[in-house]
Amino acid sequence: MATAEVINISEPAVSGSPDSSMIFTQDLWKTYDMGSEQQVHALRGVNLRIQRNEYVAIMGPSGSGKSTLMNLIGCLDTPSKGQYWLNGNLVSELDDDELARIRNKEIGFVFQTFNLLARATALHNVELPLIYAGMPAEERIDRAKGALASVGMESRMTHKPNELSGGQRQRVAIARALVNRPSIILADEPTGNLDSQTGNEIMALMDRLHAQGNTIVLVTHEHDIAEYAHRIVHIKDGVVERDERKR
Repeated sequence: MATAEVINISEPAVSGSPDSSMIFTQDLWKTYDMGSEQQVHALRGVNLRIQRNEYVAIMGPSGSGKSTLMNLIGCLDTPSKGQYWLNGNLVSELDDDELARIRNKEIGFVFQTFNLLARATALHNVELPLIYAGMPAEERIDRAKGALASVGMESRMTHKPNELSGGQRQRVAIARALVNRPSIILADEPTGNLDSQTGNEIMALMDRLHAQGNTIVLVTHEHDIAEYAHRIVHIKDGVVERDERKR
């Protein structure tokens, strides 16, 4: 079993240029106003650097802030304070339209619930990000077929989600995440709706994608799933509690 180097960085300093990192956050806060002058600080100054081709799991109990951090990393939300660079872009200061363009270009999402269109074929589901990007039909169909082939789903491309198993649906979702050739794959509890054997198969696929050069950020509360990553960042009470890098 791999040993890990444990670094206690509850108040870490992030040094160096953000341009050299895939993900770079500096003093990242997210505060929610709950009314009656009550505020909830979901994140309390998170400093995090993730390099290109890293495979990182973000873990934490319910209410720790890991889902909030995932939403900020995925450009689904904006911080209350602090800065966030994604692939050299200072995205913490972008408006909603600009964030949408960054999401479609830079991030491939994989969700626990698959988020596939029920009436669309696997091929059309995978095509969707390319349609939003304005890619011509012939090129996007070829690209979508290639993405499905890369996850072993080329023989199921005309099937709709209700004709696929849970594992096959997740493979289609991963193909959709890959099709735009994003900078990072952001996977939120990707095995949460799968049995253990199918979950292991999906994580083996993630291993192969990482070996091919993809940067993967995995958000999970399951220790056995986090162990697939090469680094585990533990979030607690809105800060990075510790950072484990496997040797």
